[in-house]
Amino acid sequence: MVNPNYPAGQAPDRWRTLFVVAIAQLMIILDSSIVNIAIPSAKLDLGITDANQQWVITAYTLAFGSLLLLGGRIGDFMGRKRIFLIGLIGFAGASALGGIASTQSLLFGARALQGVFAALLAPAALAIISVTFTVPAERAKAFGVMGAISGGGAAIGLIVGGSLTEFFSWRWCLGVNVPIAIIAFLLATRFVHESKAVGDHSYDVPGVITATAGLFSLTYGFNQAATSGWADGHTLGFLGGAVVLLIVFVIIESKVANPLMPLRIITERNRGGSYLGSLVVGAGLFSMFLFLGLYLQVILGYSPLKSGFAFLPFTAGIIVFAGIASQLLPKVGPKPLMVPGLIAASLGLLFLSNITPDT
Repeated sequence: MVNPNYPAGQAPDRWRTLFVVAIAQLMIILDSSIVNIAIPSAKLDLGITDANQQWVITAYTLAFGSLLLLGGRIGDFMGRKRIFLIGLIGFAGASALGGIASTQSLLFGARALQGVFAALLAPAALAIISVTFTVPAERAKAFGVMGAISGGGAAIGLIVGGSLTEFFSWRWCLGVNVPIAIIAFLLATRFVHESKAVGDHSYDVPGVITATAGLFSLTYGFNQAATSGWADGHTLGFLGGAVVLLIVFVIIESKVANPLMPLRIITERNRGGSYLGSLVVGAGLFSMFLFLGLYLQVILGYSPLKSGFAFLPFTAGIIVFAGIASQLLPKVGPKPLMVPGLIAASLGLLFLSNITPDT
């Protein structure tokens, strides 16, 4: 819904709004990759075992993924700006807690808390962009900027993480979020305008419970598969539970008057296809960052800084082609860009799958 206070459907200071939201998006994306470089140093400092090291990433992912739908709905009902601001402050506090963590349990807990506030922050940021930019050409440019940040920011985070870890401490890979979040908060109070969804504001409580539990079980099941194998009882139990819970969620969403996720969102071919593409890209992208970050440092013996700079070609590719895509999107549409992009990404990951300790 376009905020009725915007003259002629155009939000005042909309490019400044984009700048503020982009800062928040960059912080979330940086955090998702910057910690990958810090894991080996954090392991030594806190005595984290090889079996538990993945919880530095998994604790964040579990909370973020399982609460994302609920976070978007809360923002729609309570006000996107309000939730955006709460998300920024909460994320800063959780990051500070992780930066001073004295035990692995406290670090994992702080990472989970970061995921909770990121689940509020991320959907609010995207919704703010959607209601702020109403002209298709401008909206394409705005989302092009967000795309460049999402891809390039992840790789830049590896360089920043390498620099902070090598010259200061791995703790600054978390602590750096605090000043970024405070700056974004101060700017958002002035340049981000409030907006809410219209209609029934009741919460789909059964949908919230089944979606959150289902996504948690799915994520945890994959985590168990990575550590204990696909045939492990816990793996099968969590994955089976996820299937049941998500099927129940779909049934609930088809029956209730005000669903958490209206099924038309994913059954409509274009939107469903774009979401599927985003899922595939995100899964491949962040898996690559995690494993290559460990490979470069643990197997090849690179320093944290050198590991970060090893991702520079990826960073350059994202930044350059996100700019090109934002210009082409209004002219050719998404399909001619998505298909070659997915094919190119698949080929790149296929090449990377052939690396060995001697590569």
